[in-house]
Amino acid sequence: MTEIPVGVPQQLPRTGSWPASVHVFDDKSANAVRMAIAAERPLLVRGEPGVGKSQLARAAARVLGRVFVSEVVHARSEPQDLQWRFDAVARLGEAQALSAAGRGVDVRAELDPLRFLSPGVLWWTFDWDSARDQHQLCHHPQRAPEAPRGWQPQKGTVLLIDEVDKAEADLPNGLLETLGNGAFTVPYRDLPVNHSVGPPPLVVITTNEERELPGAFVRRCLVLHLALPVHEMDCIAFLKRRGEEHFPGIAESVRGRAARQLWEDRQDARRLGLTPPGQAEYLDILRALGRMAEGEEDQIALLEQVAEFALKKAPRET
Repeated sequence: MTEIPVGVPQQLPRTGSWPASVHVFDDKSANAVRMAIAAERPLLVRGEPGVGKSQLARAAARVLGRVFVSEVVHARSEPQDLQWRFDAVARLGEAQALSAAGRGVDVRAELDPLRFLSPGVLWWTFDWDSARDQHQLCHHPQRAPEAPRGWQPQKGTVLLIDEVDKAEADLPNGLLETLGNGAFTVPYRDLPVNHSVGPPPLVVITTNEERELPGAFVRRCLVLHLALPVHEMDCIAFLKRRGEEHFPGIAESVRGRAARQLWEDRQDARRLGLTPPGQAEYLDILRALGRMAEGEEDQIALLEQVAEFALKKAPRET
């Protein structure tokens, strides 16, 4: 069985645009990751923003010794974008430049479509070696994922598809087909891209519940619900533990005061039908307190002044 350390803070170094952070697996999330690996199914992670959905994938890659590959979905994302991207605009510009240059240039070689084809995250996930080769061939490739030192494709990958609910239904449906087949075709390339080296990829997909996902897609996923505890004392205790793991230098009284403030502001937001502040805002305010004030008393005094900027999301009553 895959080992996922429970209750042990995992230090996550900066990776690409992802900042350094700390993650702690609980029994539920560790079991969900293990089950997804064993069943070879995508793990769909549901929950409000800031509860640690995306970070779960980074932490899984860290403890499994795999490379972390990610894509943040937006409203215009299409299934093909996760497989490959063809830069037709760059090819047209190159053709115009070659035409102006006149003779003496092998136009056919310079305008080879493969030189304008960039591998997407699924290509890197399924076949790292051929994705790397294609990345080097492409004139204007998308940014390549960062592999940890000493990593080899035989060690496997973790793919994060972040905020899948922002896309139209075609994207999750197309994603399900690609993952089910374990392969996809690429234009101008004789061989399909498929997974052939190392363990099957762990695919983590997150949703903020902004749009309902297709039923067929959800049924083919394992589903993990992440949320803060629903009872006041449990929620405050949970946040205090998370605060200690991230900022051990901040006193318990400060962490407790900030956690209670967050709980109260969450209730105010819910009464108004607004998205409540969560764990991310709590950690943000502890980070700010640690940087802006020294000592327990000064941090508590500062908390009262700055809480409304980080925690109070509801509009002011007039």
